[in-house]
Amino acid sequence: MEQCLQLAARAPLSGDVPVGAVVLSPTGEVLGEGFNTRERDDDPAGHAEMNALGAAAAQLGSWRLDGCVLAVTLEPCPMCAGAISQTRIGQLIFGAWDEKAGAAGSVFDVLREPRLNHWVEVHAGVRAEECAAVLREFFEQFRRS
Repeated sequence: MEQCLQLAARAPLSGDVPVGAVVLSPTGEVLGEGFNTRERDDDPAGHAEMNALGAAAAQLGSWRLDGCVLAVTLEPCPMCAGAISQTRIGQLIFGAWDEKAGAAGSVFDVLREPRLNHWVEVHAGVRAEECAAVLREFFEQFRRS
């Protein structure tokens, strides 16, 4: 999660919400990393998770990320949860809950939806207060400007 927090700190430099993500191989090797780039790239899919998943897929030469772990500072949204499921990620570790758009247990639970063909093991609340504080500080500053 430390690496995710470091990546999250890069997002506000271009006006993006501070979220960071890392994909690890089953042996713990970093395969991909990302942070939010929607504002920077004018890309609606420029979420930290999407960027990290794409980098990992490119590194492996396959969209299938079987047995890999995704760590992210904020609970994934429905778009990202769908991508996580589609890539066959084995585990998701996230920090702060997203009470407005979370799709890993708070608002929705896409990753453990019994009607889908792949389920993800979810570990929530890892360094949750620290991850939430980064977001809270960003939005406090954003509202002041």
